[in-house]
Amino acid sequence: MLNIGLDLLEQVGDIAKRAGEEILKIYETDFAVEEKADTSPVTEADKRAEELILRSISMGITDKYPIIGEEDFAAGNAPAIGDDPFWLVDPLDGTKEFVSRNGEFTVNIAIIDSGRPVMGVIHLPVTKTTYWGASAGAFAQDGDEDERVISCRQAPAGGLTAMVSRSHRGPDMESFLSHYPIAEETTSGSSLKFCRIAEGAADLYPRLGRTMEWDTAAGHAILSAAGGKITDLDGNPLLYGKPGFENPHFIAQGPGVAKKN
Repeated sequence: MLNIGLDLLEQVGDIAKRAGEEILKIYETDFAVEEKADTSPVTEADKRAEELILRSISMGITDKYPIIGEEDFAAGNAPAIGDDPFWLVDPLDGTKEFVSRNGEFTVNIAIIDSGRPVMGVIHLPVTKTTYWGASAGAFAQDGDEDERVISCRQAPAGGLTAMVSRSHRGPDMESFLSHYPIAEETTSGSSLKFCRIAEGAADLYPRLGRTMEWDTAAGHAILSAAGGKITDLDGNPLLYGKPGFENPHFIAQGPGVAKKN
């Protein structure tokens, strides 16, 4: 297995930052938007960023483990995975945010071992903020400033802050949230929701819609390193390497989160 030390975190963080630079080159143009087979949007930025990430990992870090990239998978080119570790890459998480130009899109890179994310990096190209998570801890960096240690907060006695999606809200979500002592709701795009919990700005993020493993793996690793967790609705750990790489509904949360009495 790869040794997940600070050197590797920095290497992968650098790759994510360089992918972010490629994304911004497209972001500043009048780019075209295509539609994939599942009707989700894709742009030249998705493709260029993934090409850079896959090439940089295989040539600059290791070619020993398979890499599952969102765009390669959509094109039917994803390698088979076995029992060994593998990489999960979402080169541009939040393509809808990218298209709407609200800035809340990210580059996500993770390593999976024995079904669990053991390292994750999330980079926000517009703000140049980067999050890392592994056994060494959870960290964040704003631009060229020094990295800072981040951690989840204990659930506040006065009520929870719930992260909710702008585009995935319905009666099921209203019913779910009604069982928790919610004091505030806030929105955020893409995998930023995991980062907000990891840095102690929120407590709960339920997702009752379709997601893929590359959408969650990096955020899952960061959240776990910061003291939080992600489970399915029955409380089982969210695992990776599932057939089709599709996730069940899940709950991301910080420590001490509990339903109403």
